[in-house]
Amino acid sequence: MSTAPKPFPLPVTAVTCLEDRAHIERAVVLDLEAGVQRLRLGPVSALAVDRTLHAELTAGHPATVLDMRIVRSWTPRGPLPSTDDDSVLRHRVHTLEEERLALGQRRDRLHARLDLLARLAADLLREIGEGAGSGESEGPRWTRELDRLDDERDSYGEQLRTVEARLTALAVEIGEAQRAMDLAEGEPAELVGHIELTVEAAVAGPVGLRLSHLTPCALWRPAYRAALDGDRLTLETDAMVWQRTGEDWSDVRLTLSTARSALATDTPRLSEDRLTLKDRSPAERRTVDVELREEEIGDLGPAPVLGLPGVDDRGEARVLNSPRPVSVPGDGRAHRVPLSAFTTAANGEYACSPELSALVTHVVRFDNLSGHALLAGPVDLVRGSGFSGRGTLDFTGPGVPAQLAFGSCDDYRVVRHAEESRDSTGITQRTVVTRTVRLHLSRFSAPGEHGERVVVLRERIPVSEVSAVEVRLRKEACSPAPDMLDAEGIARWDVTLPPGGRRTVTLVYEVSASAKVGGL
Repeated sequence: MSTAPKPFPLPVTAVTCLEDRAHIERAVVLDLEAGVQRLRLGPVSALAVDRTLHAELTAGHPATVLDMRIVRSWTPRGPLPSTDDDSVLRHRVHTLEEERLALGQRRDRLHARLDLLARLAADLLREIGEGAGSGESEGPRWTRELDRLDDERDSYGEQLRTVEARLTALAVEIGEAQRAMDLAEGEPAELVGHIELTVEAAVAGPVGLRLSHLTPCALWRPAYRAALDGDRLTLETDAMVWQRTGEDWSDVRLTLSTARSALATDTPRLSEDRLTLKDRSPAERRTVDVELREEEIGDLGPAPVLGLPGVDDRGEARVLNSPRPVSVPGDGRAHRVPLSAFTTAANGEYACSPELSALVTHVVRFDNLSGHALLAGPVDLVRGSGFSGRGTLDFTGPGVPAQLAFGSCDDYRVVRHAEESRDSTGITQRTVVTRTVRLHLSRFSAPGEHGERVVVLRERIPVSEVSAVEVRLRKEACSPAPDMLDAEGIARWDVTLPPGGRRTVTLVYEVSASAKVGGL
């Protein structure tokens, strides 16, 4: 069996990046000889998982893979250079560290001196108090001593502030020098892997080889950039990719997946669940226990799967592809990879939910026209004036409406007051709880500003799930009545405000329950 004396290069051609690992694909054309031979391919990442190694030859060629394995070689570091042979960066870091050590010691001495002066001032003030109480009068000496203490405390305090400012600047300089030294003098990986492949070919000739394996130390997360221009919104979908696998990915086909290959796929065990019946006591028959609880309103796809950290894909594996080959260095830093972009019409409104926040927010609603699901992730918000902040985009399916908040408006103020009264009727013995919510909305406009704005106010009322408790909106007492009240109990008003205008919105509703209801 012949062995190739020189390793064949095995470049990375395609990568499927998962939540916490990557599936690497490599391709190369080998010039085989007739017979059995052992080939050495690489170098490859020493982090490659051995049991996931898979290789196949081009179909139709009379060749067979007999054996393959990963062989790792350890290259120890060379001896450290002498002090005279150190680089300028190392000398610079050493000088800064010595200066920081000396300044730290000087800072400690200044703190000790200031503490001593503080104790001296306390002793002097105590002496003045005791002397004045016993009839002594040494005003000139006391004044001279206090002035001397104040001058020394001011002098040492100014020196301490100078030292602390220099220490802060030194910390920044040392950090920059360390990063520059890491980039300029980074030593190569000590552990290198190669693929040893044993093949048998009936005839000599070229043959294609495809090899794949899993590698840790690679992950990705979605990120977005939303640019608002009038009533048009441009949403760019990117992927932030990190990898420190020990090798660079150069011009590879990148696929991004939310599949979780580490999760177990065994079916859950079925356990016995016994149901028993018992008679209710007379007290339980006479009373109905109710309680108020918070419910999250969800209308975008299925409920999220709990317990799965990382990318929120709503329990279904999603696959995104980069439209062009990309390069991701193995430096462990975040690299932005463009995936898709679309421009669509956007409907904006100024919305406020005073129960949650007193801020009026500019909310933009649009349809997802990207052709794929938008995973939950951070969004860089850009308006006409430039970058305006960062928001969050929730999971949005293809073609499903989505919304983004482009920050709050400082020229609005909302004040909320809530009152509650409780009464009971003598005949029916029903308890009636009346809640009154007043919302005061003001608009502070700059001089010369014209035009009205519509602010959407939302306030909620409880929704009863039992017939013994009734919730009724008193429209005759509301001022004005809500423009809309949906099935989840969300009341909405479209309030029009001119520059410098003020409005008050009043919401009144009743919660009534029979005498047998408890816990209200």
